[in-house]
Amino acid sequence: MHCAICCHSNGAWPFTNAGTKLRKLCMHRLSRHPLFTSSIELRAVGRLHHRHVRVRSRQNRPSAIPLLVACFAFVTAESSVAAEPAKRPQILVHYMPWFAAKPAARSWGWHWTMNAFDPEKGVSGKRAIASHYYPLIGPYDSGDPAVIEYHLLLIKLAGFDGIIVDWYGLSNRLDYPALHRNTAALFPTAAKIGLKIGICYEDQTIPKLVEVGEIAAHERVRHAQAVLEWLRKNWFADPSYLTLDGRPLLLSFGSSGLTDREWADVLSRGVSGPIYLSEHRRRPAAAGAFDWPVPKEGLASLDRFEKSAKDWPVAMPAAFPRFHDIYREAKVHDSYGSIPDANGQTFVTTLKRAVTSGAPFVQVVTWNDWGEGTAIEPSAEFGYRDLEAVQRLRREFVDLAFAPRQDDLRLVYQLYLLRRKEGTDIGLRRTNDEISRLLATGPVAAAREILVRVGSGA
Repeated sequence: MHCAICCHSNGAWPFTNAGTKLRKLCMHRLSRHPLFTSSIELRAVGRLHHRHVRVRSRQNRPSAIPLLVACFAFVTAESSVAAEPAKRPQILVHYMPWFAAKPAARSWGWHWTMNAFDPEKGVSGKRAIASHYYPLIGPYDSGDPAVIEYHLLLIKLAGFDGIIVDWYGLSNRLDYPALHRNTAALFPTAAKIGLKIGICYEDQTIPKLVEVGEIAAHERVRHAQAVLEWLRKNWFADPSYLTLDGRPLLLSFGSSGLTDREWADVLSRGVSGPIYLSEHRRRPAAAGAFDWPVPKEGLASLDRFEKSAKDWPVAMPAAFPRFHDIYREAKVHDSYGSIPDANGQTFVTTLKRAVTSGAPFVQVVTWNDWGEGTAIEPSAEFGYRDLEAVQRLRREFVDLAFAPRQDDLRLVYQLYLLRRKEGTDIGLRRTNDEISRLLATGPVAAAREILVRVGSGA
């Protein structure tokens, strides 16, 4: 028997051997003990091996032994008090807002072409794009409202809690303004559908801005602080923004941008700042880190991240379906390597491992990085397979009452096709708006009825 308040339904303790006795330690009771001072610290202790907990309980600290006895008594005795449910991880997916496509844009963007493919040309009935795979709706523009609705409804019905958006800041260089507009356009639709949005800041843009003379080298930290201040006043304050314990979450990608020391300076303004996660490893100024696939290591990289994450206040493990980039074929640079799809088993294995890890967040990599072949967005090759896997695993490990089923995902595609027919038809637009509302908030069956009626011309 296990503590229904704080342990997972399968009895496994986060980031430890499932057989250890620590999994029966009731963290709900420990949170009231002076040994632990905050919910973030509590999560960190929960991920420590029991050897570390013993060290903390001795020498000038209140003893946790009586508390352990109480906890073990609690988990083996019947209680008349209703148990609180275990805290569920938030399942997120990394989202790329960087696609430009005709006719919404004047030309096809780099992420569809990589200066090597021409979408105006056809290959086996499909446009030639910089990817080994092909979106079910074809190549699209990330600023298209119908595409945004299609993506976010699918994400919601698949069982995700929100998205992490790859964001390049506020500069007017390159395609950064379009990426910013596309990211901003996600917020109202996400709020309507009921999804959270977090930001992954590509601080690699800062050295590039220095190279082109937009900022001076000594202004790197000041520039990043100005970016964070803008986020604080705008997106961090949005009710749809992703938070942990009331504080906004901020990720930064890679290590080619600011140094560890610079990030420490950026975040030195006090505790009111965001909860910051760096990639792979925890920078000194970060609360923890998020993981990302390492193609040359395959699934072995997950072991290293899990081992490191035991000692962090916050960790965000990754799940991914495969890695199969097209950089070599596009002559961008050599391939990063590959991780096989394994008929869907790579995704099931990594997602199951992530959602049962005990981490507060799980990030799926990615929704739509077509160039690196990690997209779980419905495709010509895999259909809705990966989204159906998310539905199953959410029901099994996170939310037994999760209602949407695999057939419901197809309704979103039907709505997308109707959006393409709207034109100036105000009546059809209102009908589509109602279908969208029903898909987002339920009942889905009512949306299906309308779609059948519209399809039949009744």
